[in-house]
Amino acid sequence: MTQSNAYIWLVSIMVAWGLNVVALKVLVDEFSPVAMTSMRILTAGLVVLSVLLLQRKWEIPSVKDFGVIFLISLFNIVGHHYFLSIGLKGTTAVNTGLILGLIPILTAIAAVIFLNARLTLLKVGGIIVGFAGVFLVMVAGSTGDFEVAAGDWYILMAAITQAISFVLIKKLSTSLNVLLLTGWMMVLGSVMLGVISLATEPAGYQTLLKGEGYHYAIFFASAFIATGVGHMIYNNAIRLIGPSESAVFTNLNLLFSITGAALLLGEPVFLGQIAGFALIVAGVLGGSGFVDHWLQRKKQRLN
Repeated sequence: MTQSNAYIWLVSIMVAWGLNVVALKVLVDEFSPVAMTSMRILTAGLVVLSVLLLQRKWEIPSVKDFGVIFLISLFNIVGHHYFLSIGLKGTTAVNTGLILGLIPILTAIAAVIFLNARLTLLKVGGIIVGFAGVFLVMVAGSTGDFEVAAGDWYILMAAITQAISFVLIKKLSTSLNVLLLTGWMMVLGSVMLGVISLATEPAGYQTLLKGEGYHYAIFFASAFIATGVGHMIYNNAIRLIGPSESAVFTNLNLLFSITGAALLLGEPVFLGQIAGFALIVAGVLGGSGFVDHWLQRKKQRLN
């Protein structure tokens, strides 16, 4: 990947991530959610580590690095994917995609709290607008009525834990490169999710043997393309064009998840969700710091 084609790769991976929400909805309705998630994340982690092995960049982390990996995994893998899998059982793929769109704003908030990042008026305004959008999405529910589905709260927790993990990755410096860190996080996190599944889903892993052919095709596509390859591409794009510009592309993730859920699952899209989508997009542009970054670059060019 080069800087010139990074944007094409970002659009491609946003398509994959948006459709992955639809894929996960299908999978959690067929299999025990935590057991399925642990195996999916393990598969993705092995994909990342295998690519690094082929590139001769694979290594076993030090004890100190494993401590960092464990802490980040609690939020990035265990917390995020546990809440996501459980939440999808109790809400729609449309709502899930929209609520997860709040992650850039939540990351900006976490950066202010843990990294002492600067909080501007534009960021404050974006944060308020973004949360207003999520509120509209949640009260629209799955029927268009003013009710909040239980699964929506789990999806919101999935977004919060993901945002905290991004800040921890930035705060807890490690000698490992980002891809190696990602691969080991997935492997370690999948083991912890497996333990949770054994404790909460006595027959969870048995359900993985009862799917049909297309379920396994969706499973491996989700693990290999969306989770494994997707994270490698996104992390590389951040390195090439920066986090602010990369974060803007998450708005496409929202669009593709809504479109996919409507076309592939037949889920209805209500006016409240559309209004929420518009507010979340506006909130991400302001709250993530993209507008501030764009204005600063424009000012520098004029000077």
